[in-house]
Formats: sequence, C-alpha cells, structure tokens
Amino acid sequence: MASAALVVGAGQASAESLNEAMVSAYSGNPTLRAERARQRGTDELVPQALSGWRPTVTAEGSVSRIWSDSNVTPSSDITPKSVAIGLSQPIFRGFKTINGTKSAEANVEAGKQNLLAVEQDILFQAIQAYMNVIRDRQIVGLRQKNVEVLQKQLTAADERFKVGEITRTDVAQSRARVSGAQSNVASANATLAASVANYINVVGHKPGNLKYPRLAKLPKSLDTAQAAAEEINPNILAAAYVEEASNFDIEVVKGDLLPEVDLQASTTRNDNPSAGVGSSESTKIEGILTIPLYEAGRVYSSVREAKHLASQRRLEVIQAGRSVRESVSISWNNLAAAREIIRSTKAQVSAAELALDGVRQEYLVGSRTTLDVLDAESEVFTARIAQVSAERDQVVAAYQILGSIGRLTARDLRLPVEYYDADENYLNVRGKWFGTGADTIE
Repeated sequence: MASAALVVGAGQASAESLNEAMVSAYSGNPTLRAERARQRGTDELVPQALSGWRPTVTAEGSVSRIWSDSNVTPSSDITPKSVAIGLSQPIFRGFKTINGTKSAEANVEAGKQNLLAVEQDILFQAIQAYMNVIRDRQIVGLRQKNVEVLQKQLTAADERFKVGEITRTDVAQSRARVSGAQSNVASANATLAASVANYINVVGHKPGNLKYPRLAKLPKSLDTAQAAAEEINPNILAAAYVEEASNFDIEVVKGDLLPEVDLQASTTRNDNPSAGVGSSESTKIEGILTIPLYEAGRVYSSVREAKHLASQRRLEVIQAGRSVRESVSISWNNLAAAREIIRSTKAQVSAAELALDGVRQEYLVGSRTTLDVLDAESEVFTARIAQVSAERDQVVAAYQILGSIGRLTARDLRLPVEYYDADENYLNVRGKWFGTGADTIE
C-alpha cells in the first residue's frame, strides 16, 4: 500500500503544496512579522549613534510680572521678558561617536541574522505542521481501515461460532480487538485535530488537500553540509556580529577617559522696562575643552566590564559553531535513519502481509487460532504505521538539514513571494535628522 494514497482529499489539481503553505507562513505568520518589526527598531541604533556628530539647538523664553512698593522709590509694575537660543556642536568626543556608530552597525547586522534565524524557524514549523497533517491523516485512514478489517473478522468469527467451528473465546477476542481499534481511531482523530490546530497557528489557515512534497536538495556529504553551515548559518553570524559590536563598545567606554571639545553659541534678548534699563541683546560663541582627570573609578570599572562582556561574546561564537555542527550532524543522521526505517518497514509490510495470508489460510483449515490471525493483522498494521511515520520523518529531516546549514530561507527555497528587504528600512532611517513617523505594521 502506497502511504501517500491515504492522504484524505480530492485530486492533486486542488491540493495545497508545501511551497504554498510556506508562502502563507512567510507572508502572514505573526511571530515572523513581529521579528521584522523588532529589526526595524534595531535599525534606529545607527541614527541614534550618528546623532553624536550633530548639533543640539535649544530655545528658552521667560516672562514675569513684578510689583514693587517702597517708601524710598515710587511703586512700579513691570513685565520683564527674555528669549535665548543656544547651540552646542560636538567637535571631539573621545572617538565615542565613531566607535558607537560601528557598534550600532554591527548590532544591526546581528539583528538581520537573527531575523533570518526566525524566518528559518517559522518555515521549518510550517514544514513540520504540513507533514504532521499528512502523516496523521494517513494514520487515521489506516486505523479506520483496521477497524473495517477487524469488524469483518468479528462477523466471520460469529458465523463460525454459530456452526460450532470455534469457541466463544475466539469471538470475544475478535470483539476486544474491534473495540481497541475503535478507541485508537478516536485517539488518532484527536492527534489529527491537534496537528490541524498547529497548522492553522503556523500557516494561518486550515489545511485543505495536501500534496506529498518532494525531498529537499541536499549537500553530497555531512562534511560539505557542516562546512557550508560554518559560513552561512545565521546563528553563527549573529554571534560574530555581536562580538564585533562588543569590541567597539570597549572603545566607546574608553572614550570617557579622553578629552572632549564642544563649540557652543548662544544669543539672548532681554526686555526689562525697569527704571534706567531698556532692552538688551547679547551673542556668545565659545569653545569648551573638557579634560577628565579622575572619574571616581567608575569609567575604569566600566572598561573592565566591557572587556569581560567582549570575552563572553567570543566564547559564545565558539559555542554557536559547536551547536550548529551538532545540529547538522543530528539532522543528517536523522535523515539516514528515516531512510533506513522506510526500507525496513517496506520489507516488513511485505513480509507481514504474506504471513497474514498464510495464517488466514491455515485458520480456515483449523491449524491456526483466531488470536493468531488477529496478531498477524496487528503486525501488518503496526508496520504500515511505522512506514508512514518514517516517510514523514524523512521529509522533515531533509529540511532540518537545510535549516541547520542556513539555507531554509524564502530566497534559498525560491518561494514565489515578495521577499522582505531588511535593508530598505535601514537605508531609509540611517540619515534621518527629523521626523517621528514610522511605517508600523499591525
């Protein structure tokens, strides 16, 4: 029995393909869309760092009402006013702006890799959900077929009991197997319902008729897969960019130990109608040099802290590489195991069916018991269930290898969808000086 033929549904023309399911997940999954929003927020780290080059302009105005009454001077009622505009332009900040910008850029690149990792995870969840529905539909079909076979066996047992060929015990055994098979159908339907619910959660709609997918195209060897993963896996690259940012963060903190130079300009107008004083205006431009002599040890401690954090990030890069190599190896061996299980279960199904035919013939001539027939049927059914599960595991393991390498993205899979461009928002906001508008997606 070809397991794919048990997929519940109509013809292949109306079936939903795995690529179509992944397109739906890529376009509408809330977790992936939320991660894109997180990345757009991370993009703002760069313009925030670049603001260290830009001036700060402030305006201040005041107005007051003064009443005075004295025996020496005549009473007065005046309203002094003043307005001032100030500008502060950083000239040198101990290289904090340069290093802070480089750190922000590295964090943005790390965020892009994290976005790719989430994209891969969502697409892999869609693949798992797709294959789980196919598997569970096949299992429900097999279990229902098993109930039908056992019911026929029970009917035949009743007829043979009526003519005295078998005992009541044989009939009871058949009836027990039917009841057990019916409970297994209920359990299989519950498992299928859970898989359908998970499919809706990940993909965004109910599964229709699903088409059995082809296996993903994979590297030729495990060594080739691991070598590719070390170069393009987003988890490794994200850790590397975070480490790069941490090295620049050390220099940012060190900048507090260096001098700072600022250019400040201000203009003020006062209108004070008190006796003998009219309006006045003043303008001032000055350069300010600030040299830190001792910061109570706080900056030195912060530098040491930053160095330890950078050391942590370097070790995390090593751990990320080990984890990726482990993941590639596990998924590769899972695929090999699934293939071997499929070969074994096919042989097992063929042998079990042949044995079942022999047991039935021997049962008819009285050399086998009802229990022997029931056990033989159970072996056939168990082998078919194992084959269905192994076929599902083979497809999932193949795509898991792609995910471990870093090639389970919409672009790598060439999904027919408009790809999200993480650079578009970054380039749009990098040089912005003004504006609070944000292209949010709810």
